Amino acid sequence: MPPMPPITKAFMLACVGMFCVQLLLPFAFLDLLLALWPLGSGQFWPWQVVTYAFLHGGVVHLFFNMLGLWMFGSEIERLWGSRRYLQFLVASVLAAAAAQLVFTQLIGSVTPTVGASGALFGLLLAFGMMFPNRTIIPLFPPIPMKAKVFVAVFGGLELLLGLQGGSGIAHFAHLGGMLGGFLMIRYWRGQAPFGRRR
Repeated sequence: MPPMPPITKAFMLACVGMFCVQLLLPFAFLDLLLALWPLGSGQFWPWQVVTYAFLHGGVVHLFFNMLGLWMFGSEIERLWGSRRYLQFLVASVLAAAAAQLVFTQLIGSVTPTVGASGALFGLLLAFGMMFPNRTIIPLFPPIPMKAKVFVAVFGGLELLLGLQGGSGIAHFAHLGGMLGGFLMIRYWRGQAPFGRRR
């Protein structure tokens, strides 16, 4: 197993560290300050569009996000290098936050959002674009499939579940992370909707 690259390792350690702090502090203090609160909640602050990604709602939430970061993020970081990888993570996190803020504003929700899932779904899309024919076996269901199929299935499920609503999961943040990652790759390639790079 190759060593974990530095940005992926730092992101994972920060998420685990923040989760431990969440467990120690009473009255969900970090959630009030750092979670992504809807614009109409009276609790929103600009820094939350980044800090929400370091908080998690439970051990299972943290475990699956960290597993995904390790599985997909490590290889993408080795391919792109730390600087471009960090830019991509930030784009995915910000796009996920923007999508979630728009969605919660439309439905009038005052529930906060936490988790690195937006970044993870951006990385998932990047993996599918960089290694479209790589065969992977997801945990659920454990069926071998090509990465591009896996990404398409997950994206479709997120859209379907998001439209159904009521699950308590930020499906549109996940889709926003994928969109942000897609646009970042298009920008690097000089493809529409961006102009040709010089």
